[in-house]
Amino acid sequence: MDNTPTFLPGIHVLSGCAEFKCRTFALLRGVMLLILAALTVTSPASAAEEIPIAVIYPDIGEPYRQIFTEIISGIEDKVGAPVANYPVHPGTDIGTLKTSLNRHNIKVVIALGRQGMKTAQMLNNHIRVVVGGVLTMPENGLDEQPVISLTPDPALLFARMKALMPSMKRVFVVYDPAVNGWLMTLAESSARALGLELVAYKAQNLRRAVGFYQQIFSQADGRSDALWLPQDPTTVEDSSILPLVLQESWNSNLAVFSSNFGYVRRGVLFSLYPDNAGLGKSLAGLAQDILVTGDYKKHGLMPLRDVKSAVNSRTAKHLGINPNRLQSFNKIFPEQ
Repeated sequence: MDNTPTFLPGIHVLSGCAEFKCRTFALLRGVMLLILAALTVTSPASAAEEIPIAVIYPDIGEPYRQIFTEIISGIEDKVGAPVANYPVHPGTDIGTLKTSLNRHNIKVVIALGRQGMKTAQMLNNHIRVVVGGVLTMPENGLDEQPVISLTPDPALLFARMKALMPSMKRVFVVYDPAVNGWLMTLAESSARALGLELVAYKAQNLRRAVGFYQQIFSQADGRSDALWLPQDPTTVEDSSILPLVLQESWNSNLAVFSSNFGYVRRGVLFSLYPDNAGLGKSLAGLAQDILVTGDYKKHGLMPLRDVKSAVNSRTAKHLGINPNRLQSFNKIFPEQ
């Protein structure tokens, strides 16, 4: 038998069966090293460096910071790894931000909130932008970029109202065209698709809005009509319009639904509000499409379709709505 010593990395093998065992050990050791190397390459930290998507969001405190945290969580869940994110404020150094984005080879920025949107408008042209967490775009805004509004899709609102009150045939709304003109175009087609008539009144000031509400309450039929309150600072003013609408609708048994979550607690029948993680996934999907195509497949202002729902059970009872129809809502007020 040849007793010449055999050398493997880190192991001194003498002979015979010891040689066989050590060769086996060396083979296993090599496999383990390969597995560890693979794990290192695909770790979240390393994957994050390879993802050319970043998020910029307003540097503000709670409870708003939690909202942006949930949206970012949805973004990361969709892309499958952490993404670079930058809190920004009016004093943010745009030059420094651009340098950091370029250093990380960022191709698409997801801009959240109005401050994020404003900051994104000052970035390099070669960085594509997706916007979320805003109600509307500025007049000189991002028409070429995809923007997901915080305003719920009218189709979802009308479908939910129809489910609560199958006899509904007509929806009234008072709106400022400068704020919600784009939304009413969608609302008209959504109502038609559900066999509903949309009766929309344009009001550019509070006085005209009050007149239209008085007209609505004088002609509405609570058995087949409903009133929609969009997010509109001109026509749905909190301190005067909302109390008037709530009182008159209660007296006339007219169902009122809203795009504003806070109004449900005050007596509106129901509202839809953002599913923050779901919104993050939708924004990430738009960003991924841009990375694949190199351009914007969708652009302009789009309504929110990632929503949760809230209902006022006291108002529902007053309107005679079947309690079983409230079970699918995410939040029920008054809270038990």
